[in-house]
Amino acid sequence: MKNLFTIFFLISFSMNSQILDVINPKKNIGIKNWNIVNDDVMGGISTSKMSLNKEKNLLFNGNLSLENNGGFASSRISLGKNILNGVKFLKIKFKGDGNTYKLRFRQNNRRASYSHDFKSSKDEWVEVDLKIEDFKPSWRGYTYSDYPAIEPEEVISLGLQISDKQEGEFILEIEYIKAVF
Repeated sequence: MKNLFTIFFLISFSMNSQILDVINPKKNIGIKNWNIVNDDVMGGISTSKMSLNKEKNLLFNGNLSLENNGGFASSRISLGKNILNGVKFLKIKFKGDGNTYKLRFRQNNRRASYSHDFKSSKDEWVEVDLKIEDFKPSWRGYTYSDYPAIEPEEVISLGLQISDKQEGEFILEIEYIKAVF
């Protein structure tokens, strides 16, 4: 009976949910117009870039340096307003280097960004689901517990970031980021 309930739940869930490709290089979605924002805006010397590899996966890679009060490398892409209205979670498939990364959203009407950490396993493909209500507001590395919750309908950009004193070379390969409604 338990297996029958599980099958019914999965069928009901898939019939009631919609999936939107936010980043999917194999479908030419989300591969252009990435903006690099590294700690050099504050005197640091970290570097990063976005590119496609031969498998048509998105690569976020570079070098994170703590010199000159540095410590972050990031890239972001603009999204159309209301694209995430009603989103329940984000599904990401990636292969990394063992570092922890952040998926970040910016809203049009807020100073803080909303971040969710995800841990990579060295040279292994991983797929994770990040609930939208678990994205935490942060600004300049500080998390705010009394700040308003994310409003998905106001999100205007998506970003990837490495920080938290993870000094050295890094590489994150992304097959896709999907929004599940």
